[in-house]
Amino acid sequence: QVQLVESGGGLVQAGGSLRLSCAASGRTFSSYGMGWFRQAPGKEREFVAAVNRSGGRTLNADSVKGRFTISRDNAKNTVYLRMNSLKPEDTAVYYCASDTNPPMYGLRTSPSVYDYWGQGTQVTVSS
Repeated sequence: QVQLVESGGGLVQAGGSLRLSCAASGRTFSSYGMGWFRQAPGKEREFVAAVNRSGGRTLNADSVKGRFTISRDNAKNTVYLRMNSLKPEDTAVYYCASDTNPPMYGLRTSPSVYDYWGQGTQVTVSS
């Protein structure tokens, strides 16, 4: 099993920045891929970014390209989401999730393939 705990959310003005963290425990962290997702009120959960086991490959949703950066520190069992140039439409609960059966190549974006989830952290961007 994998336990995930997010932190770093909060209230920020448009144009500001936040860094989310997700601490993992329970299995060898470097053995699985990680992703960030978000869910706004009344909307479905959507993919934000993913990183492979080593951290050498990342994938971002089009809506956050050039603004958000996912990274991981396997020595600290932590994955990060750096969010710059935040917009009101980025307001959502942000979740980290683990992909414990990642493909050899490529990164996955569907929430259904991610098997463990954190409790979420609220990000609110004011205009």
